[in-house]
Amino acid sequence: MPSLSCHNLLDLAEADEVPLSSPTPLRLPRVMSVASPGSPTSPSPPAPPRRVIVSHRLPLRATPDPAVPFGFNFSVDSGTVAYQLRSGLPANAPVLHIGTLPAVAAEAASDELSNYLLANFSCLPVYLPTDLHHRFYHGFCKHYLWPLLHYLLPLTPSSLGGLPFQRTLYHSFLSANRAFADRLTEVLSPDEDLVWIHDYHLLALPTFLRKRFPRAKVGFFLHSPFPSSEIFRTIPVRDDLVRALLNADLVGFHTFDYARHFLSACSRLLGLDYQSKRGYIGIEYYGRTVMVKILPVGIDMGQLRSVVSAPETEDAVRRVTEAYKGRRLMVGVDDVDLFKGIGLKFLAMEQLLVEHRELRGRAVLVQIANPARSEGRDVQGVQVEARAISARVNARFGTPGYTPIVLIDGPVTAQEKAAYYAAAECCVLSAVRDGLNRIPYIYTVCRQESTALGDDAPKRSVIVLSEFVGCSPSLSGAIRVNPWSVESVAEAMNAALRMPETEQRLRHEKHYKYVSTHDVAYWARSFDSDLQRACKDHFSRRHWGIGFGMSFKVVALGPNFRRLSVEHIVPSYRRTENRLILLDYDGTVMPENSIDRTPSSEVISVLNCLCEDPKNRVFIVSGRGKDELSRWFAPCEKLGIAAEHGYFTRWSRDAPWETSGLAADFDWKKTAEPVMQLYTEATDGSYIEHKESAIVWHHHEADPDFGSCQAKELLDHLENVLANEPVVVKRGQHIVEVNPQGISKGVVVESFLSSMVKTGKPPDFVLCIGDDRSDEDMFESIVCPSNSSVKLPASSEVFACTVGKKPSMAKYYLDDTVDVIKMLDGLASAPTQRPRPAVQLRVSFEGSL
Repeated sequence: MPSLSCHNLLDLAEADEVPLSSPTPLRLPRVMSVASPGSPTSPSPPAPPRRVIVSHRLPLRATPDPAVPFGFNFSVDSGTVAYQLRSGLPANAPVLHIGTLPAVAAEAASDELSNYLLANFSCLPVYLPTDLHHRFYHGFCKHYLWPLLHYLLPLTPSSLGGLPFQRTLYHSFLSANRAFADRLTEVLSPDEDLVWIHDYHLLALPTFLRKRFPRAKVGFFLHSPFPSSEIFRTIPVRDDLVRALLNADLVGFHTFDYARHFLSACSRLLGLDYQSKRGYIGIEYYGRTVMVKILPVGIDMGQLRSVVSAPETEDAVRRVTEAYKGRRLMVGVDDVDLFKGIGLKFLAMEQLLVEHRELRGRAVLVQIANPARSEGRDVQGVQVEARAISARVNARFGTPGYTPIVLIDGPVTAQEKAAYYAAAECCVLSAVRDGLNRIPYIYTVCRQESTALGDDAPKRSVIVLSEFVGCSPSLSGAIRVNPWSVESVAEAMNAALRMPETEQRLRHEKHYKYVSTHDVAYWARSFDSDLQRACKDHFSRRHWGIGFGMSFKVVALGPNFRRLSVEHIVPSYRRTENRLILLDYDGTVMPENSIDRTPSSEVISVLNCLCEDPKNRVFIVSGRGKDELSRWFAPCEKLGIAAEHGYFTRWSRDAPWETSGLAADFDWKKTAEPVMQLYTEATDGSYIEHKESAIVWHHHEADPDFGSCQAKELLDHLENVLANEPVVVKRGQHIVEVNPQGISKGVVVESFLSSMVKTGKPPDFVLCIGDDRSDEDMFESIVCPSNSSVKLPASSEVFACTVGKKPSMAKYYLDDTVDVIKMLDGLASAPTQRPRPAVQLRVSFEGSL
């Protein structure tokens, strides 16, 4: 049943936001087919699903030319990852690119241009007003989100980097992402197309897209770092961004560190755990399994080889080699931004010449500074610093005909860059934080493929690489350094220049083998395959949306798993005579995060109304101790209680407590308690709960990661020391519990059923509601008759219902404790149809949270 909350939830632009002035929506085909030869009697097999590649910029270049239509000459930008990944997709798969136009052509918005780019380049532009795009890209993305993802908190003045969070800029970010969703909506065929979204500019897009197409096949790849949860949690809208990523089916990262930080953020912010199975990592999120992929982007070997083998490149290699003849040439290529460590690299070069006099007049560092991708004083500061340090070093150590640091600050062609790569015997990257950085990959291939220096010279290389760069884990032959330690970088540069040729060859061969086999086609092919795997169950489940705004998410459930409504259960309730109602306590009738665990007056009232009906037998089945349950439910005279997972039971308030028939030997506690105490002392926020039949170690107030790690160790430890004892060690939600064997909620439910059958009144209506792992035993005992020792009549109406937990052995579900009380209140009112203040009940109950 679709939720009413899924209508018009994500119209998030503020009233003060400039409306999107997009052209009239295009009438574009939702499915693009590829023509292929075939006879009318032998139709060709259908083409693979279309791949829709969504990135901030389209993979296009635009050159102003007033003499041509639209005022620009458009051409493919083969250097972009969004275009290069096509080499890894099926050759006959249609591909559609969606993104904004190059900056110089941003004002050329028209339907005619859209149709032209679609027909000639398979590119569909997203048109954003200039001021909106500036606030979205330069405001929120580049000066808030991008620095923070690179570990720079906005504590410094804006002149030195990031800006503090501004709600208006965030709304611009959402408006821009909504514009991308609007464009996708025009052309997307959600049941066939595979959508691949790229990078942090479009972090919110999966939520907008999922709201409109619950079964859309969505992959997201983050090309920047994902910071540690301590950094990420400083974002005021952190929950929105994490939920947005979880609205994708597959989330990709360059390194395990980035994926680990994302998983930690999911755990700390949303309480989600992940599972690793057969090499795949999955997060269960409202019935959907969100897969997490770890694989760095490679380079386009074919495109790079064509650049290296071009005559212009070979001529450039000869010129560079001649210009630096007799020198020890090192090269660095970096964008101009705060995190590339250009200034630190120059300081290391200075330290190298200070400590090693023999390299003066011989060692040269050529630094190519790519144009900055953002605006602001921070970029200007980096440029000023780099020029000042290089000028000082050159003035100190330079001589006529010798310049230690050559700073090339301006546009450099791909052929010229390839020439410097091929001629340099060492590549130096000293970024303090970088998402991936493919420069070492490109350098390795240029050294391997260039023939301008002869057959042997290019086949060796050395890389000095910051350990904070994403490509560092994949280049095991590099000399890894801490870029903040100028002395260490200088010593690494010296080691690279003094390294024997044999070792240089071995390191180079190791790098080239990895780079040539893990190219961009390999990366795209792997991601595409995993995206299809992540979406394979879409059509076997039902999907609908819940939540408001950026909290929107999609619930995906099996065809036989449905929401339990009052309207559905009341008819069965009315026509039955012997009813058994079984209710868990924590997380079912009492919210899990409540500090005061005492049941509210509304809960007591509803339970008493149910118990007053002579046709009902109502039980609270809980893991809590009998004393506190007795105290809490003292006003409920006819309520039955099963405490400590059924070790103690009573059928009414005045009935005596009964214990299970197991031997009451608890000597094992003398062994378990010291072990638990050891872990309690070592885990801040944990504590031990003593029960008459069990002992429980709680860690819900401890650090989530450390508490979970300690719980696993404790579980293994207890299973080892209690191996010969008649107990069961179980791990639940933030607990590790030791119980006597034969005690479970499933066993006590079978006991209740057996007692009712023996009295000649077998239950013809069973309602069982719970929320955690222990309640699955109850569900199994009533849902799976073959596994139960007690057989219910074939005509019995059985309703096993889980709260929040999805999927489950239960056939029904409710979202939260408010829904549970509302449903129970509906049952209590059903026989006599007397009105009850359901709305007031909900408000009062929520007020107790």
